[in-house]
Amino acid sequence: MADAMQAKQQISELCQQLNEYNHQYYVLDNPTVPDAHYDRLMRQLKELEQAHPDLMPLDSPSQKVGGEALKSFSQVEHQMPMLSLDNVFSEEEWQAFVKRITDKLADRQHIQFCAEPKLDGLAVSLRYEQGILVQAATRGDGKTGENITENVRTIGCIPLKLRGENYPEILEVRGEVFMPKASFDALNEKAINNDEKTFANPRNAAAGSLRQLDSKITAKRNLAFYAYGLGFVNDENWLANSHYQRLMQVKQLGLPVCPEIKLLADQSGCAEFYQDILNRRDALSYEIDGTVLKVDDIGAQQILGFVARAPRWATAYKFPAQEELTELLDVEFQVGRTGAITPVARLKPIFVGGVTVSNATLHNQDEINRLGLKIKDTVIIRRAGDVIPQITGVVLNERPVDSKDIIFPTNCPECNSKVERVEKVHHFKTKESESSSQATFRCVGRLSCKAQLVQSIIHFVSRKGIDIEGLGDKIVEQLVESKLVTSPADLYQLSIEDFLSLDGFAELSAKNLFESIQNRRNITLDRFIYSLGIPDVGDSTSKSLAKELGSLNSIRKCHPILLSFISDVGNETAKEVFEFFNDKHNIIVLDKFKFDEIITISDEHQVSYNFASKVLNEKWRIIHKLGILKVGEIASKALVSRLLDLNDLLELNYERFLSITNENNKLLSLSIRNSVLDKIKESDFRVMVNDIQSSIDKLDLVNVSEEDTSDVGGLEGLVFVLTGTMKSIKRSELGKLLEAHGAKVTSSVSIKTDYLIAGEKAGSKLAKAEALGINIIDDTKALNLLEQNGF
Repeated sequence: MADAMQAKQQISELCQQLNEYNHQYYVLDNPTVPDAHYDRLMRQLKELEQAHPDLMPLDSPSQKVGGEALKSFSQVEHQMPMLSLDNVFSEEEWQAFVKRITDKLADRQHIQFCAEPKLDGLAVSLRYEQGILVQAATRGDGKTGENITENVRTIGCIPLKLRGENYPEILEVRGEVFMPKASFDALNEKAINNDEKTFANPRNAAAGSLRQLDSKITAKRNLAFYAYGLGFVNDENWLANSHYQRLMQVKQLGLPVCPEIKLLADQSGCAEFYQDILNRRDALSYEIDGTVLKVDDIGAQQILGFVARAPRWATAYKFPAQEELTELLDVEFQVGRTGAITPVARLKPIFVGGVTVSNATLHNQDEINRLGLKIKDTVIIRRAGDVIPQITGVVLNERPVDSKDIIFPTNCPECNSKVERVEKVHHFKTKESESSSQATFRCVGRLSCKAQLVQSIIHFVSRKGIDIEGLGDKIVEQLVESKLVTSPADLYQLSIEDFLSLDGFAELSAKNLFESIQNRRNITLDRFIYSLGIPDVGDSTSKSLAKELGSLNSIRKCHPILLSFISDVGNETAKEVFEFFNDKHNIIVLDKFKFDEIITISDEHQVSYNFASKVLNEKWRIIHKLGILKVGEIASKALVSRLLDLNDLLELNYERFLSITNENNKLLSLSIRNSVLDKIKESDFRVMVNDIQSSIDKLDLVNVSEEDTSDVGGLEGLVFVLTGTMKSIKRSELGKLLEAHGAKVTSSVSIKTDYLIAGEKAGSKLAKAEALGINIIDDTKALNLLEQNGF
């Protein structure tokens, strides 16, 4: 009995002593004893606890070493949601954020801000009850996260028991778990020595370490933590009325707080703080990607409130992308879905913007020429938007004598077919019809090129295309490699036995994939158009083409100038659509579908009355698009008013011009008359005009009947954008409902957007919508809107 009491006393003293040393080392950054002394005390504690396991306290420092491996992570529902932050990326956006705050708090003369570095790690919530750490959870979706308690217990700077006695019964502390740069470098160096996979950046390493099922692995990763706020607290009287003071309260309880945090008198100090941290970014011992700026007064925070996913009283002011120097080792050429040959820079690996970069796209030859690139050059690599590595320049005085020019291939690197140079012309809306061209190199092999075939089929079966579940990239590669598929239509001819001949298939998986394909024989027109992978034609444009032209046959008949009457279809896109459907190789591919035999397009209809009336009532736009010098909108309208049809334009002569007047009842100028009369003599021009009129006739636009709009909802003409995770309905289903009620659903926010429907993790679209003053609603309000319109 005496031995047990003595052991209990020793364990208590050792715990107290070791916890104090932990606090000095991790929080105060001021260790007072050598590591060897700390290690000796830890060994003594472990020996006592092994001899008397029933005496081991919950907050024992020895428990910061991993325990048994877990099979999975349980889910934790946050008592108070873990919100994310909106971002600003420029001085203008920052000033707009400040203006929104000062306008809302107009009665306050001074608004203090709490400023801190934006740590690039993983957000976690620590729950203390009676001062003991009882739970740690990831942010997850903001409402529900993963229980990572056992792993967080291994992080040395996080106390298992709060210091002192002045703390609430329940206290949730929010903060960031991160991996210091030195720990990251050591971890990757060890991985290289052991011939193991390295981590791309400290954030990924921290996230991967926290999600280890075996907490012993987490314990070896040297993770760190800084608190940045509070969650649920059951005693509001304990809380300070200042965000900064609350962090100081947390620090007094033994939790580390970033030493760079500052309380600023007003917004003018925020810009200085941002610049100071940016200048010292590389010298910090941890990765950051910006600064976080928060209104300090809690009462002011409550007045400002929240949007769907973030507080209005705080923002993350993100840093611009970082730049570094590295060597261009080589340039390789990749073949895309449309045959476009894209040069890819192979770089000497360099750590930039939080990621080790070894590749960068060079886009095309024009970009290479613009940069003046040569192989072996020292180049400036920039991680644009902290996502896409990009070469922005060359250090010419570092160019070696053995540098080499970058030569585009004359034959496809995948199939050895010829490579052709295609000039893509971009027209500008000026009186002189200025244009610029961009060179693209394309493999002419089409679907005989294995790379193009693989990418085409991957796109064909994608979620927005035919949407064949279970047909992944690797399976497509096998199907092409084994020559079971030579075009997308061949997918529908595959048998269960064909799948069994591939690696990784058993009877059940082969049967399931076979059925998935067979179940996708009945397709809507917009999905089929998208699945074809027409250049410049995305989801939104596919829907517009399907809605206005109604059938594949009508799309094939439609001249590009007529196509450009459709919303979402510009001149270049119209040309791409027309050329795609008139290309002899594509015609063969389309004919293989044997429509109504292999697949059926389920929702074909007549050309829309909207499209037909727009073309017929605004024929002057066609004249305007013909490229006749000096013929603008006024002259085009004057000409159309005296023409029987477009072909009649070709019959004009000087005498007829004497009867053509503009809207001011004035004859067209001599220069316009001469320009038109000269143009109609050109054979290519005459062919083009005949083709346009022929297209109008084939589409039978004059006989298109006005549609019954009784079923069209009251959302007709409204433009919606959906972003984030919806609570009560899938985003795709909500989009379909909106379109069924006449609304248009697009993928990007612009001044034309009427509503943004924002779910959880709404991202940059929400910030842009707020900046543009667009109506922002959640999915519940969207469903209410539909209900009001007959849903």
